[in-house]
Amino acid sequence: MSDPITAAPRTVSIGRALTFVVPFLIVAAWWWIGRPVEVPLSPLAAGEKVACLSYAPFEGWESPFDPGRMIPPEQIDRHFAALAAVTDCLRTYSVGQGLDVAPEMARKHGLKLLLGVWLGRNRAENAAELEKAVALGKAYPDVIRAIVVGNEVLLRRDLPIETLREAIRTVRAGAGVPVTYADVWEFWERNPELKDEVDFVTVHILPYWEDDPIGVVGARDHVEKIRRHVGELFAGKEILIGETGWPSAGRMREDALPSPSNQVAYLSEIIALSKANGWDYNLIEAKDQPWKRRLEGTVGGHWGVLDDALGLKFAWGAPISDQPSWPLQAIGGLLAAIVVIGVGGRPARERTPVRLAALALVAGVALPWWVVEIPLISLDAWDWLFAAATLGLSAALAVVGARALAKDLARPAFATLLGGSAAPRPCLVARALGWGVLVAAAILAATLVALLVDSRYRDFQTAAFALPAIVALVVPPAAGAARAERFLAILMIAAAVGVAVHETFQNTQALAFVAVALVFALALRPWRASLRP
Repeated sequence: MSDPITAAPRTVSIGRALTFVVPFLIVAAWWWIGRPVEVPLSPLAAGEKVACLSYAPFEGWESPFDPGRMIPPEQIDRHFAALAAVTDCLRTYSVGQGLDVAPEMARKHGLKLLLGVWLGRNRAENAAELEKAVALGKAYPDVIRAIVVGNEVLLRRDLPIETLREAIRTVRAGAGVPVTYADVWEFWERNPELKDEVDFVTVHILPYWEDDPIGVVGARDHVEKIRRHVGELFAGKEILIGETGWPSAGRMREDALPSPSNQVAYLSEIIALSKANGWDYNLIEAKDQPWKRRLEGTVGGHWGVLDDALGLKFAWGAPISDQPSWPLQAIGGLLAAIVVIGVGGRPARERTPVRLAALALVAGVALPWWVVEIPLISLDAWDWLFAAATLGLSAALAVVGARALAKDLARPAFATLLGGSAAPRPCLVARALGWGVLVAAAILAATLVALLVDSRYRDFQTAAFALPAIVALVVPPAAGAARAERFLAILMIAAAVGVAVHETFQNTQALAFVAVALVFALALRPWRASLRP
């Protein structure tokens, strides 16, 4: 049995040593997170370009949902000039909002077009699109490879199949170029009679968006399986893989993880697969489209081969970092850890230095991570306000938590803060700590419930709540749990388990968020005896 007189100093010295090790751990963690990831060899021969890319002309927050928005020809001209370096073909989705100049610009830059006709529920707008597409087909037969009449109309249930068939026949009879219709493979499977209305079948195969998502490891085999199935279903008919791709950022779906390295790996494998089998393909998409985040969440804006500023996001075959700003994040993490350790001072309590080291380590990883996540997930003013508030709350809790450790303060019970307890009024630092933990716990509980109710497009905000969770863990409460602690803890545990089950245990993003929630819930000590006056 150890001597109690020497045990405490030994623990203190170990804890203090840890505070010196923390900066090295933070740098090592960020190096590991940002290290270059190997990707497949380039699928393209020297000088070879991608077969075709989906194109939308919008920049920043420009959107097709603004009917008065007309994209100037100069903007499309600039896009086509950049895209001509990476592809010889572009697929558009409409001839409205200024896109009727696309054939002229394509001719100027030596590009071919799969010209899209947008069909929705507005019959008058549909008629205008069809009329314009027929005229462009007649005027630019040297540029327009085919006209795509409707995109996922059946999937969205915008029009009955009879109306879609009539639209296809109208263009096919008047445009003088091949005509097709594009939809996900399941809807071609359900409506095989459409093959007689088109010159070739355009099918979308998107492993990330499947009802049962496919991770990048199995995505290539999935695409090959579906492509062969469609080829057998429509034997004798030419098939175009009209959309396939992978996002570079966004929320994970089961084991389908958006990341830069997964994007380039998937695209490389699909191009190689298509070349090996002589399949025609079109990748989604040419450039990132921020407006799609309103439809699909964060992931919707990150499918491009180019970013929104027309910069290449990767080089074929070259290793790529999934966190390219990691050196700056490491510096930021070091600064955060130094502040936490400096505020914590030289505590004498035997376990406090270990707790301070843990707090500094989490601060050095979570804060810089959340700073980078904020612009990715924030769509409007409310999102930015929420993200900024949680960032400020986390940073403040890190400082207040370190100060509480230095002064050997306990975290006051929620009932004390809310006026439901006869306990003495805590000092300012303790009150700030208690209110910060209470607010963070309430927000986290609400976030978990929201993920259960509507999870498809919501991100896992692990970095936003990691610091509040660790602060609640390392600064123990003054007494046992009262009703507020029990309620929030039980709610968080139940919702966290629900999220883990719903997202499946393949989803490591979800599991990390669930782990943070469980740590936070258990840090509230819901099993301890209720407070007594």
